Amino acid sequence: MDGTLYDQKRLRLRMLVALLRDAIARRSFDTLLTLRAFRHCREALAESSSENFLIAQYAIPAVRRGCTAETVRALVTEWMEERPLKMLNSCRRPGVEQLFTALASAGKRIAILSDYPAADKLAALGLAADFVVAATDPDVGRLKPDPTGLHKLLQMAGVAPDRVVLIGDRVDRDGAVAARANIRALILSRGGKSDANQFASFSDALFQPLFA
Repeated sequence: MDGTLYDQKRLRLRMLVALLRDAIARRSFDTLLTLRAFRHCREALAESSSENFLIAQYAIPAVRRGCTAETVRALVTEWMEERPLKMLNSCRRPGVEQLFTALASAGKRIAILSDYPAADKLAALGLAADFVVAATDPDVGRLKPDPTGLHKLLQMAGVAPDRVVLIGDRVDRDGAVAARANIRALILSRGGKSDANQFASFSDALFQPLFA
C-alpha cells in the first residue's frame, strides 16, 4: 500500500518539513532520529524474518536511542500513523480511485496487504477494500516478504493464488512475497518499465481493459 496507492516520496518530504519544524521548536532532533532508527530497524527485521517483530520493532530502536520502547511506539503512532493522514489524499497516485471503481464494477474483490496499519490510511485516501491485512495484526506478526499476511488474505477471500494479482512498488518486498505465494505481481517502476510485470502509472495500457 505505502508507495503504491500514494506518492510516498512526496508524503515523506512533507512530513520531514513538519519534523524539522518540531525539532526547531523543541531544540532537539530526538524525534527525527528515533523515527529514522525505527525505519532502519524495520528494514533489517524484514530481511531477517524475525519471529519477535512486533516487540523488536520498538525494543531495538529504544536501545539504540536510549529511550523506552513505549516512547518509540508513541512517536511512531503520532508521526507515522496519525499525522500523515491529513496529507494522504493530496498524495494519492493519479488513477487509483478510478482503478478501484473499475475493479468493483467488474466484480473484482480488492485486498490490501501492508507492513503498516492500513485501515485509517485507506479511509484518508477515500478508498475502500474488501479485505485489509497488516503485518502488525496479532495473527500475522511478519513483515513482507514473509508470506504469512498474504496467506491470511487468500484464506479470507477463499481464492486460489492463480486467481490473484498483487500490485506493489518494491521488487524486494512485494515481488518477493508474491513469488513465495505463487502469485503474479505487477510492480510500479520508478525508473521506467523493464519487463511485462512492471508499470509506470495506473493509466498504463495493461489496466485499460478494466475501463472499457
